[in-house]
Amino acid sequence: MLNLERLRVLDALARHGSVSGAAEGLHVTTSAVSQQMAKLEREAGQRLLAKRGRGVRLTDAGRLLAEHAARILSQVELAQSDLEAQRGQVVGELRISAFPTAARGLFPGALGALREQHPQLRVRSQELEPEVAVSGVIRGDLDLAVVLDWYNKPMPMPEGLVKAAVLDDPADVAMSVDHPLAGREEVGLEEFADDEWITWGQGEFCHEWLMFTLRGKGVEPKVGHRAAETHTQLGLVAAGLGVCVAPLLGRDPMPEGVVAVPVRQKVRRHVYVVWRADADRRPSIRAAVRALQKVGADLGRLVGG
Repeated sequence: MLNLERLRVLDALARHGSVSGAAEGLHVTTSAVSQQMAKLEREAGQRLLAKRGRGVRLTDAGRLLAEHAARILSQVELAQSDLEAQRGQVVGELRISAFPTAARGLFPGALGALREQHPQLRVRSQELEPEVAVSGVIRGDLDLAVVLDWYNKPMPMPEGLVKAAVLDDPADVAMSVDHPLAGREEVGLEEFADDEWITWGQGEFCHEWLMFTLRGKGVEPKVGHRAAETHTQLGLVAAGLGVCVAPLLGRDPMPEGVVAVPVRQKVRRHVYVVWRADADRRPSIRAAVRALQKVGADLGRLVGG
């Protein structure tokens, strides 16, 4: 009889591609992964792993069993979801992530409400960039992820995921109060052709969006500084080191000496939450989505006002 937890280890190995990656994803030691795989090989009666340099790879039998393991674990997820739905109780553990400004702007209100309304639900949260978070949901390392795309650049969404809108987040251009455009009611992004931009890390979705958008307006961006956190970017703006796009969500308080001017052609991020379709009926997921949407709606009314 094949052990379910050992199949879970095999599935993690197939998804992460290494013993260390599987151990990190499962929150166990590498020796525990190796021990479980040795036991699974004895149960299967075949070698499932082979050495590859300093690492390991799945054998043909290992890949075959890993495919079955993924389907079995998906069915287990469905069964757990159905059982939770039948009980109608918001209980257990929920693992959730958000990109930094969403964690700052949404999590305190939403997770606080979940704790108050559903004291038997244990929520574990972390900050992750959208691309990493989506991969985590697909792998099963996360139950929910708050992610984003931009009004003119959608984020690709893999099959097997469900998403729900949380908030449309307006973004301005932040600049020093001494900037020539600081007193304007609106600006165009093309007016910053001579400015240095403070942007996100190379290859990050938001950085690629900014490069795509500026080039679409005939501007070859001059990138002076990179920072993952909005508040770090704003601190650099306050020092007169450039300008940045500053979404409203999670940006307050603004540093002294910085103004945010709306963009003439409205710039917005679409913030939404994603989860696996096979967990769609879990009451805990539904409760978390409602809590996030409630905070998002409250913020939206403030923006609209």
